[in-house]
Amino acid sequence: MTIYIDPPSVPRHGRLWSHLVSDTSYDELHDFAARAGIPPRGFHRDHYDVPDRLYADVFAAGAVPVTSRELVRRLVDSGLRRRKRRSS
Repeated sequence: MTIYIDPPSVPRHGRLWSHLVSDTSYDELHDFAARAGIPPRGFHRDHYDVPDRLYADVFAAGAVPVTSRELVRRLVDSGLRRRKRRSS
């Protein structure tokens, strides 16, 4: 039962963003995000988007920092990965 966060590296809306995932369950992820002060609107399919200003707080709350590649690998290995649907 681990929560992972990658470095803030995705530019959007004038800031950089990280991604927060669980390797166990969405319930665990939602509980952690709520305790860390990340609003529900930050959840997208299988992860939370985390603004760079919250990265240190989320790390201090217990998220394990990993590379973006490692984060995706752990999400896929957990079976929790939800890909975007392709539009026709």
